Amino acid sequence: MTQITSAEESALARAHSDLQEAGVRTVIGTVVNASGITLAKSVPLARLGIFNQSGMGAAPVWHVFTIDGGIAFTDTITPVGDMRLKIDITGVRVLQGRRAWAPASLFEQDGAASPACARGLLSDVDGRLGTAGYKALVGHELEFFLTSPDGSALETTPWVPYGATGLLDRSDFLDDLLAAMNQAGIPLEQIHAEYGRNQFEFSLPPASPVEAADTAVVARIIVGIVARAHGMQASFSPTPFPGTVGNGAHQHLSLQKNGQPLFSAGTGPHGISGEGGAAIGGIIAGLPDIQGFLTGSILSGSRLAPGTWSGAYLCWGLENREASVRFLNEGKSNPHGANVEVKIIDPSANVYLASAAILALALDGIRSGRKLPAEIPGDPGRLSAEERHRADVRLLSDSPTAIIDTLDKSRLARGLLGDAIVDATVAVRRYEQRAFAELAPDELAQRFRLAWSI
Repeated sequence: MTQITSAEESALARAHSDLQEAGVRTVIGTVVNASGITLAKSVPLARLGIFNQSGMGAAPVWHVFTIDGGIAFTDTITPVGDMRLKIDITGVRVLQGRRAWAPASLFEQDGAASPACARGLLSDVDGRLGTAGYKALVGHELEFFLTSPDGSALETTPWVPYGATGLLDRSDFLDDLLAAMNQAGIPLEQIHAEYGRNQFEFSLPPASPVEAADTAVVARIIVGIVARAHGMQASFSPTPFPGTVGNGAHQHLSLQKNGQPLFSAGTGPHGISGEGGAAIGGIIAGLPDIQGFLTGSILSGSRLAPGTWSGAYLCWGLENREASVRFLNEGKSNPHGANVEVKIIDPSANVYLASAAILALALDGIRSGRKLPAEIPGDPGRLSAEERHRADVRLLSDSPTAIIDTLDKSRLARGLLGDAIVDATVAVRRYEQRAFAELAPDELAQRFRLAWSI
């Protein structure tokens, strides 16, 4: 084990004591890779310190495991070599079944952060924000479908989109889900029945970028645990069932500088400050370049469509659910203050990487002095083609091939986030395209309905 400070020793001792008192026997550490799938190792509680300090071995190909269990090798990621999977002791959460969970990051053998580790990248981007004098808070919304254990649709039951019926019919599951979240120290802000049959959505409280992404990961794990206990699975596929709505994984973002919010108390539209407008401008200008991080999977494109509230139009607007960037103003009805929601993200994305990409675009927009684009106040779909052209509003691509080709060639994405993370993402998504692009939409959805489930 590497040398640790007395403060680290004390933190480890406290964590071990608390977990032992909670009856924990096993500690699970997870990372999310370029395919958006969650990988894990576990140790007995007695080896908590080893997991935190020395870590567990992990082959470099962990970065490029694919949704069908294949490997998308790159020029630099091969079967040769080894990494260390180390848990962050400050993020430990108690789960059901005498288990605990902790977020993990991947490191090289010499202790350097692995350049393709998305959690390490998000921490680095957050550090860049801090160095520049900014503080970000991120809040996640997650949607999922409940399915049979094999991924097939559950029995037909009455369903009202956003109605009370689903909450009552699945009340036992939802009660246990809330209890499990509370046990893990996750105070859900709300949960409701979504548009699709047996689809639900919940909101997580805003937190620092890495903590928020960690919480989103463990929340998905808890959904999986509780669903299994009720004889079901939870599908986090972008499009579990063709012909109906898909699952989103929206991210809300707010920024402060010297304690002052950038999205309110300014002189721009809705009180947006100059730097806040530059951040929004940076996100909108760069979304096509980094879309492969947000909607890059073989199933992502089928979710992005006008009229589905997936944010398919590249624009922004106040409470505009058809815009890729939805602005939420401050006020009595918004206790968290003004923020922006990036709507196009789906659950096949690596949550750490999606946050890193969006925050990097926001900071780049501020540094480059981007202008806030004109607001689109209504449904862009009701504008004529000529009106959208004049307003510089276009549809984001729904072609997986085009999305990944753009990411591969993007100097912006490579400059902000690094070649390693771009190359790994391009490799796994092109693997998907080569292997499965010929499948019909219903076959594709059925085959990968549980690919991003935990």
